[in-house]
Amino acid sequence: MKTTSYYPVLMTDDVAATATFYVAHFRFKPLFESDWYVHLRSTEDRRVNLGIVQGDHETIPEEGRGRTSGLLINFEVRDPDAVYERVVAAGLPILRSLRDEPFGQRHFITSDPNGVLIDVIKPIPPSEEFLAQYAEGTVAVA
Repeated sequence: MKTTSYYPVLMTDDVAATATFYVAHFRFKPLFESDWYVHLRSTEDRRVNLGIVQGDHETIPEEGRGRTSGLLINFEVRDPDAVYERVVAAGLPILRSLRDEPFGQRHFITSDPNGVLIDVIKPIPPSEEFLAQYAEGTVAVA
């Protein structure tokens, strides 16, 4: 299988509010909008897309209908400090404050209106302890 695109689709009971959240706080814009589905694309990178679908829409098999839960979306960015400041100023919940992790990330975690966790990340050099767990050549050493 040759994949030509990959993006998550969040199931929700409020498509419009969820789309508005990602547009307002994470710089997405709608490419397609209906009352049951919105397709968003990052205004900063056209390869970054996100779908939002009404969780009980007829196109979703009954076995899979519902609301997104148990999901963590990672946004890898160049400047997590700037995003953190913007998110805090907007009053979004901060579930994990901005910090450097020994496994090689500077990050913070917030959530969307559905409870989907959003981890905003910048890779940083890991500690010696964690460096050994990376495959050779996959991490730059400071």
